Amino acid sequence: MKILIAPSHQQGPAICWLAIDALKNVSALQNITFTEQLTDADIVICFDTQLPENFNCSDKKVYFGHPDVAVRQPAEFLSSAINEATLCEQKITEPQHAKAYSVLAVTACPTGVAHTYMSAEALEAEAKKRGWNIKVETRGSVGVGNEITPEEIAQADLVIVAADIEVNVDKFSGKPMYRTSTSAALKKTAQEMDRAVEEANIFTPQSGKTSAQTSRSTEKRGVYKHLLTGVSYMLPMVVAGGLCTALSFAFGLDASNVEGSLAWALSLIGGQTALALMVPVLSGYIAYSIADRTGLTPGLVGGVLATTLGAGFLGGIISGFLAGYSAHFISTRLKLPQTMEALKPILIVPLISTLFTGLAMIYVIGHPVAWLMDWLTNWLNTMGTTNAVILGAILGAMMCTDMGGPVNKAAYAFGVGLLSSQTYAPMAAIMAAGMVPPLAMGVATLLARHKFVPAEREAGKASFVLGLCFISEGAIPFAAKDPIRVLPTCIIGGAITGALSMYFGIQLMAPHGGLFVLLIPGAINHVLMYLFAIVAGTVVSGVLYAIVKKATPKEAQQEMASIA
Repeated sequence: MKILIAPSHQQGPAICWLAIDALKNVSALQNITFTEQLTDADIVICFDTQLPENFNCSDKKVYFGHPDVAVRQPAEFLSSAINEATLCEQKITEPQHAKAYSVLAVTACPTGVAHTYMSAEALEAEAKKRGWNIKVETRGSVGVGNEITPEEIAQADLVIVAADIEVNVDKFSGKPMYRTSTSAALKKTAQEMDRAVEEANIFTPQSGKTSAQTSRSTEKRGVYKHLLTGVSYMLPMVVAGGLCTALSFAFGLDASNVEGSLAWALSLIGGQTALALMVPVLSGYIAYSIADRTGLTPGLVGGVLATTLGAGFLGGIISGFLAGYSAHFISTRLKLPQTMEALKPILIVPLISTLFTGLAMIYVIGHPVAWLMDWLTNWLNTMGTTNAVILGAILGAMMCTDMGGPVNKAAYAFGVGLLSSQTYAPMAAIMAAGMVPPLAMGVATLLARHKFVPAEREAGKASFVLGLCFISEGAIPFAAKDPIRVLPTCIIGGAITGALSMYFGIQLMAPHGGLFVLLIPGAINHVLMYLFAIVAGTVVSGVLYAIVKKATPKEAQQEMASIA
């Protein structure tokens, strides 16, 4: 008996791969073979509730089942497929996405590096597969790329905004818009495009009359997204300030005290200016994410007060949310005569929200948070070796849990925030551990070449390079295909690297750049120990995955090519 596995666009490639592997392992016992030709198949198995579009199975027996069942009980699944498959009379139907849509998209992630561009490529590839016209505008760390023009907006049928931070999309006013995350656009591209067609709502900017759809969209933007918006705008300040300060140390610890010297100038630029602005920028753009331009002034003022009062990044986060929500409340709830409406965004909202935020910071929030920051800083700087190792292991494991997802970004934001209080050890552990997953996947493809298809071996090379640059997302293709084995092995290696980094007392002054920051004198102490920590975690994860990964049979590789 010959069986064909029908392509599935609703289930993820990883679970389908596992299901096919499990079925093939038990098929020999039942005298069953798998085929790629529909004409040769006796039974068609579909991992879905309906056949794929434009897939003609007329006069063939078809069995619908979930891949999870095939993974857990492959023998029973095959037996049910043989006994319960029914004759299909489905004719070729026109695909739902047969219309050649003209789509515009915007992608943006907190760091503006990996997810921004990887999700853009995924959207472009899926649109090309469907015959859609698409243009993706990237809002990355280097600015706006492939900018969308007003003429293209006028001709567009649909706008997809795949962003983890708040981005200005007012220019798409009046167009059907669907919002999602860069992670979903990257990992579930086909599903997100289908949902975009079905669920897109007409977009109306907040500054205009808000529709019900806009209100629902605003409610979906949670606290986490506002925080990441602030972090994304703060990052360039931290990178520039940290590296300038590190360069000043290269001339000697006391050289920066000699007024007029180059070391003094670098210290003034980095430590006393750029790093001094990180908390106000964090606070200001959290408020901007919540209340648009009306939140920027009170947010910046609250951030400066947080710095002045010693409340640090925690105070900046609190003042940002306080300023943003107060400005948004005043903007939406305060009703004025039509003749005075023009004064709201220029005078009334900034004045009231700034006074409210400033007074709250001075008399209520600032001093308690400053005490908390002092306690946290002292605890981190004086913690024993055991506590340091535990903290490093936890941060390292978090960095490897979801490859640039919410858990990864939470750990990263924690490390970046501590830089404002001159606490540099957690940042070193975080960046070292974040390099482990992509580096480990590259090592695994070298150690166990026979277990990877050629495309995966090429992806391993790219992953290794991305790992050197501290781009954890390089491991996403491997994690998506084999999460059960990839994620645990990476978490183990990341925890080891984070723990070793904290154990050696390594401190890092720059929050990005990977191994390339080692080229800057003073950016990191104990360089050799830092490299050892990264290599140790990478080797552990790479070797573990090379051992536990199952070799993909040639037949299964061909099957997966059709499914993916």
